[in-house]
Amino acid sequence: MKNILITFIIILSACKNVTDKKLTANEIVNKAILVSGGDLYETSKIAFKFRDKEYESDAKGTILKRKFVSDSLNYIDIKTNSDFQRYINDTPVVVSDSVSSVYGDAINSVHYFAQLPYHLNDKAVNKILLGEQQLNGVFYYLIQITFKQNGGGTDFDDTYYYWFNKETFTPDYLAYDFHTNGGGVRFRKAYNERYVNGIRFVDYENYKPKNNTATIENIADLYTKNQLELLSKIVLENITVVSEN
Repeated sequence: MKNILITFIIILSACKNVTDKKLTANEIVNKAILVSGGDLYETSKIAFKFRDKEYESDAKGTILKRKFVSDSLNYIDIKTNSDFQRYINDTPVVVSDSVSSVYGDAINSVHYFAQLPYHLNDKAVNKILLGEQQLNGVFYYLIQITFKQNGGGTDFDDTYYYWFNKETFTPDYLAYDFHTNGGGVRFRKAYNERYVNGIRFVDYENYKPKNNTATIENIADLYTKNQLELLSKIVLENITVVSEN
């Protein structure tokens, strides 16, 4: 009887240890990517319209495109890992390095946010689990994202916070600080979740602080206290996902 009791206690202890096992930042991000599309990101061509421009990316996002019309001219911008090229009416044009950097960063930013959380496993990404936080009655894992200078882009010194739903592992909120044009902090709330051929897409409400005292550390508290104002909405239209296999 004593042996049975000891065995029962050991089993309970083992079960408790499994239940209490804390997830790492990498494990949380991996689960988020899995529920948002998983391997489909690696094999799918993604296209969508954002504001007045059309965007396309190949599988894994190695070639990013932006198409738009201005003054009756057709523009196509193509960004790769090592190059930027602009075409006007299908003719390549020379663009200075500084302008190429600005255009390339703009294209990358739109694709990056559209395909979150996929790129949170890029080689230049550093992930830290800061803990848990409750927003609007829901519990979230709060993960800080920073970037290595090598491969982190021109804004490698920006910091991001992501709130991953503890039940669904979807990133329902994000915030970031930036240092260009005087710097600042932004907070985004995801809405209009939908899946297109297995990949999750959302739109965002984009908020800014009502005063200059906000930091990325307290931006969520300001949101819950209605101390942020809606700056814009990030809306994706005409989304298509096509397997390249």
